[in-house]
Amino acid sequence: MNIQYVDRTTLIGKRACDIVAAVVGLLLFLPIFPIIAMAIKLDSKGAVFISQMRIGRARPDRTELLFMLKFRSMRLDAEAASGAVWASESDPRITRVGRFLRKTRLDELPQLINVLRGEMSLIGPRPERPCFYQKLESQIPYYAERTYGLAPGITGLAQVNQGYDTCVDDVRTKVAYDHGYAIALSSFNSWIKTDLAIAFKTIEVMVKGRGQ
Repeated sequence: MNIQYVDRTTLIGKRACDIVAAVVGLLLFLPIFPIIAMAIKLDSKGAVFISQMRIGRARPDRTELLFMLKFRSMRLDAEAASGAVWASESDPRITRVGRFLRKTRLDELPQLINVLRGEMSLIGPRPERPCFYQKLESQIPYYAERTYGLAPGITGLAQVNQGYDTCVDDVRTKVAYDHGYAIALSSFNSWIKTDLAIAFKTIEVMVKGRGQ
């Protein structure tokens, strides 16, 4: 997608909504941060928070990198032997508390800080890990263009419709969703309707514990 197709008014409104929603979200959820932190520490060894390098917004002259914040949901040694691998159903690397955090998407709450920094948006394409990026770009047409001019999101059209990626085919489907979302940003009204629908569906996923 070329950035010229994204309505400028939409981008300004989207950033303003990100700032307001991130501030409100942090004020609402900060009281449960210590509870989540305690549960993580009691369940397994390791840090409460993790910071993962991810591929961010693509610009005409460069692609941004960011360090995405999350509550730790995996064992401390989860990737010590295998390195980074796709997630799987009943993934043995995920802790008991981590499984609950993922199902409710509470592990993503620290990313509200990334949103305030301007590195991420509340809604947008999911940021990928660099170790997977080159392989996906070579196998999936228009993969890199999905973040052209757009900040990656905590949630998004692809995330609420599909969940976590387990293979290249999952990502291939998500790319179609991501480009569909980008088209919705071509007008202010279309963006508002699409983001509201995604926001409500995200709340449904969290309440019903349908995350992965």
